[in-house]
Amino acid sequence: MQLLYTKDKSHWEDYRQFCKTTAKPVKSLTQLLLDDDCPTAIFPSKPFLQRCFPDFSTKNGTLTIGSQIVFQDGNGGTRSVIELRDAANGINKLLDAKSLGLKVFEDYATTWYWILIGLMIAMVLSWIFLILLRFIAGCLFWVFMIGVIGIIGYGIWHCYQQYTNLQEHPRSVLTVYDIGIQTNISMYFELQQTWFTLMIILCIIEVIVILMLIFLRNRIRVAIILLKEGSKAIGYVPSTLVYPALTFILLSICICYWVVTAVFLATSGVPVYKVIAPEGHCIHENQTCDPEIFNTTEIAKACPGALCNFAFYGGKSLYHQYIPTFHVYNLFVFLWLINFVIALGQCALAGAFATYYWAMKKPDDIPRYPLFTAFGRAIRYHTGSLAFGSLIIALIQMFKIVLEYLNHRLKRTENTLSKFLQCCLRCCFWCLENAIKFLNRNAYIMIAIYGRNFCRSAKDAFNLLMRNVLKVAVTDEVTYFVLFLGKILVAGSIGVLAFLFFTQRLPVIAQGPASLNYYWVPLLTVILGSYLIAHGFFSVYAMCVETIFICFCEDLERNDGSTEKPYFITPNLHGILIKKQLVPQKQKE
Repeated sequence: MQLLYTKDKSHWEDYRQFCKTTAKPVKSLTQLLLDDDCPTAIFPSKPFLQRCFPDFSTKNGTLTIGSQIVFQDGNGGTRSVIELRDAANGINKLLDAKSLGLKVFEDYATTWYWILIGLMIAMVLSWIFLILLRFIAGCLFWVFMIGVIGIIGYGIWHCYQQYTNLQEHPRSVLTVYDIGIQTNISMYFELQQTWFTLMIILCIIEVIVILMLIFLRNRIRVAIILLKEGSKAIGYVPSTLVYPALTFILLSICICYWVVTAVFLATSGVPVYKVIAPEGHCIHENQTCDPEIFNTTEIAKACPGALCNFAFYGGKSLYHQYIPTFHVYNLFVFLWLINFVIALGQCALAGAFATYYWAMKKPDDIPRYPLFTAFGRAIRYHTGSLAFGSLIIALIQMFKIVLEYLNHRLKRTENTLSKFLQCCLRCCFWCLENAIKFLNRNAYIMIAIYGRNFCRSAKDAFNLLMRNVLKVAVTDEVTYFVLFLGKILVAGSIGVLAFLFFTQRLPVIAQGPASLNYYWVPLLTVILGSYLIAHGFFSVYAMCVETIFICFCEDLERNDGSTEKPYFITPNLHGILIKKQLVPQKQKE
């Protein structure tokens, strides 16, 4: 610029708008750059995090930046537009992600109160279903069944309508492979392939649900009786319905602790400064330096104009070398704490429901505050057992994470055999994790009943379940299936209402927000939140039914129904479960 300025004064008028000073250049070029008064190079840019990155355009099929394809880099060399594109490619992806994030944030800012209203409705609906289960469990099951089938049917009909409407648009015949990966999610909903795929998936789910209802109709009757008994237990111990809120608070504390610790580990270290030579090459470039004494060192004398700038936080001490290990340890502790909180909740609920079952005269023999007593007993006497059980689950989950990490790092060098082995390992770890979770849950119930250690309780629970394996199939899986239908009904009902509301299809009831970028953002949030709320409520029911079942099996082995050893279970439920076990008992005899 100084050279151009000596020949033509008008060049400064265009250049000075990018400088801090608008006066005539009186400094040397080196001093201007060292003082950051003017930029080293100028080309059309766009901002990102207070930094400038190239703004590319196309002219006559050629990639350009401001109609230029070659640029001075400020160090005496030239850079082509292709080099700049490769360098800024990752930044452009971040800019697109930033734009998507801003739009999503705008949608949340516009609809947050509607989302809260939807979640409150889901909570009220879950409460209503739990109350009705006590009085009309059989009728409510048919409501669950018809409601779920109807919601899935509505989804099939809507996908078919969208599919047929898009047949008139020529662009809708494109496939996902044609448009590639797009940050604008709404583009996928303009394709026939998307709606056709969703329609096929919903049809398969509809058929599976109907077939399960047909083949499990007899066992569902037993599950309904168990749900009625569980409703009585929850009716006598209503505080158990509030316990999921405590679990949510404890899980939130664990998540916050893990995040804060991870951030402190990631930012721990000392500032590292390195030598930078703006005017050209220097033999000491990229070497570490001390900014306080840099001007008095030999480097400053050997490389005039060199700077000692901040590079990153780090260090070479023993502590800094083990920071990745600390991250792994922090993740493991996080998994352990999460599983411990879940185990604590299961043991506390099991203790409260076991207190209800083993009361001969209900509710007279039920002690006061059974949930509070069970929670205190679990904290005081069973912390070690719960920690050991959750440690086993945390180890399995840690192995799964390590396996996924190795899969990610070795993705490009994998062959068919390695991919097959990884799939087998994933399947094995998934089965192992679910089996251990099932055994741990029943072990916690035995701990709540007898107060024994984890290993003894796990052994007793396993033997008890094996002796009653047919009744296990009747109770656990079928009961979970019925409760799963309830969760789907709650989430689906709220989801359909939210869809009609956010797409401006309920103007009679309420006028939805009209300035949404993506209506699926609040919609998915409401559906997911509703399902989690329903899961929190119905998980209490599932734990109640499983505890009653374990106590019933123990009751059968400890008592014979005589006057000296009467059964603690109600005659109605006793007759139903024994009827299902008549053949095995006769064979055994």
